[in-house]
Amino acid sequence: MMTKQLLKMLLLTLACTALLNAQASRTWVSGVGDDVNPCSRTAPCKTFAGAISKTAAGGEIDALDPGGFGALTITKAITIDGGGGPLVSVLVSGTNGIVVQAGPSDVVILKNISLNGIGTGINGIRFLSGKALIVENCQIFGFTTNGIDIALGADGSAVSVKDTNVANVGGDGIRATTTIGRVSVDLENVRVDLATGAGVHASNHSRIMMHNSAVERSGTGGQAESVSNDAQLAVDQCRIVHNTTGLTAGSGVAGIIVNDSDIAFTTGTAMNPTGGGVVSSFGTNRLHNNGANGTFGTISQQ
Repeated sequence: MMTKQLLKMLLLTLACTALLNAQASRTWVSGVGDDVNPCSRTAPCKTFAGAISKTAAGGEIDALDPGGFGALTITKAITIDGGGGPLVSVLVSGTNGIVVQAGPSDVVILKNISLNGIGTGINGIRFLSGKALIVENCQIFGFTTNGIDIALGADGSAVSVKDTNVANVGGDGIRATTTIGRVSVDLENVRVDLATGAGVHASNHSRIMMHNSAVERSGTGGQAESVSNDAQLAVDQCRIVHNTTGLTAGSGVAGIIVNDSDIAFTTGTAMNPTGGGVVSSFGTNRLHNNGANGTFGTISQQ
């Protein structure tokens, strides 16, 4: 028969175990933290990966001070906020910075984070599944493939990127595609610089709206291209300058609409519809100092 003292000890052990396994709605990381900590404000964790296991779905991870908080795979709704102060970074070599592989109803928010691939990282942010991805006030640079790679396999996901810079990537600055349905992407005050591929690339089943943004010193400013499915890119009040090509609408059912934008100082073609693609240019655009202006007979003038 169990004694009262033994019963008390058992209950205390169960209570401590439950407390240890509990997940907080808000956790904290610090450059001088430790992942064995509970990730509280007074005992923060060292990495995002250490903190996310102790953060409830729909909760938030905040940074207390500058630091490099490591690569991360996100499988649930979460907000990660580096705060408005000094540098909060994800520094990676030979891998992706942040991978989002969340559930169909999950929204993931990434704010105030610097992602540095140091020349060998693969993609800065990779969005594979989830209801929505929101990226605000982030810096993404030094990756061998794409700055933001949206590669989905479901219908109806949405992406919003605001006040964010992407620079020095070996592929596209921002690329979107999905194998099923459509993905919608909204870019506001985004700057892509030194992308080897396209600054913004709308691929299969994607709809990208690019507003008040810029692509500079890249292979192609904006590209819409699909193998057998539609891809659409809308460019409004943007600056597409110092690229090899301005705007390219490529194979398949691909289209670009451009309005009230500057396309200038390209070494090649300013607007280039090829392989059945269509570029619709409104009269408010300003094209100047380009190597070639494309075949305007195939460009719809509004």
